[in-house]
Amino acid sequence: MSLIVIFLTLLFLHSLVSSRLERTIFTAPIIFTTAGIVAFFVQPIIHDGDGGQHQMLTVAELGLVLLLFADAYRTDLAALSSFRRLPVRLLSVGMLLTIALGMLAAVAVFPNLSIWEAGILAAILAPTDAGLGQIIVQSPKVPLKIRQSLNVEAGLNDGLSVPFLLFFIAIASGGGEGHSLSKYILEQLGYGAAIGIGIGAIGGWFMGEAERRKTTGHTWSQFGLLALPLLCMLASEATGASMFIAAFIGGMAARFGAKVTGEGPVELTEHAGQLFNLSVFFLFGLMVARDWHNFTAWHFTYAALSLTLIRMLPVAIALLGTKLSQATVLFMGWFGPRGLASIVLGLVFLEHAAQITGVETIRMTVMATVFVSIFAHGFSALPGIAAYQARVEKIPMNSSEFTRTESKVAEQGA
Repeated sequence: MSLIVIFLTLLFLHSLVSSRLERTIFTAPIIFTTAGIVAFFVQPIIHDGDGGQHQMLTVAELGLVLLLFADAYRTDLAALSSFRRLPVRLLSVGMLLTIALGMLAAVAVFPNLSIWEAGILAAILAPTDAGLGQIIVQSPKVPLKIRQSLNVEAGLNDGLSVPFLLFFIAIASGGGEGHSLSKYILEQLGYGAAIGIGIGAIGGWFMGEAERRKTTGHTWSQFGLLALPLLCMLASEATGASMFIAAFIGGMAARFGAKVTGEGPVELTEHAGQLFNLSVFFLFGLMVARDWHNFTAWHFTYAALSLTLIRMLPVAIALLGTKLSQATVLFMGWFGPRGLASIVLGLVFLEHAAQITGVETIRMTVMATVFVSIFAHGFSALPGIAAYQARVEKIPMNSSEFTRTESKVAEQGA
């Protein structure tokens, strides 16, 4: 039985019981990663090789681009404007401290890594995952401000990590002459944002006009919206920009251009992204099973640090002065899962890692961290939401956790 047949069979079987599974701690990434591990022992045919690695990178990039665009398109821009300082704190102070602390921890845990190789590891594991975090972002039990802030953070921090990653790779491989962090930031973030705004706003405007003039149907609107993140991806590849920044900014720009007030025709884009996403987790499970004998306790030690101290301390510092409760700070600190984004950045690194001596340490540590995160954040998602909801119910509606709209609704309900 081929791996494709195993994956498609699992996809079909999962669809039959998906609504019941959504009420359990067994998330789709947990199931498909576990299935990949089991599949390796059934048919261990996955091998090393640039061809397979490049194909997996393409699939992972597609999945992440589509999910980022869909998440951004669903973002309520009016609500976001009222609490934009929260994600800005996470993406500036929080992001920089995460990379810095990750570098220091990597040097301490792995003395064989240079400071620049430690930076590579820190940059790969800095971004949170939009796919693994969807259960949090889409839960109405979590205050809108909190879940949307986590969504924006996950949507942009992978793109923000890329300039740091490329800069550290250039220095670590001995080719840092002529390279500067500002150059990578301009190319990756500046060009990416411009592409996202251009394609998203123009495409969204045309789609909005078509809807208002009744010249398109819902099915074709789905295909039209799907084309926009793919165009962002192709334009980014042609210009050296960050496709992730372009996709997320493009999603918000498309919503603005189309003047969408409801959900909009985003289901096909989201479902296509989920399909690619699950295929990557399946392949990731195969890789974990193949390389299991290469893991050491130190890889999992760093994984534990990455998901706790390295993530939670910077978030706590970034949120100082926001008047958020300790429960909220703890919730936002813990639910920063590492998944598809780190897999993509890890694969990007492997394509440039020919002259870097610490490549194996970095590769195995990234795999260990993502593996632990898939299960730790998956198993804790529903219990964590329930526990946080119980704490939030005791917080006044005029506190920093809630938007003005939520507060007004609560007052009217009372």
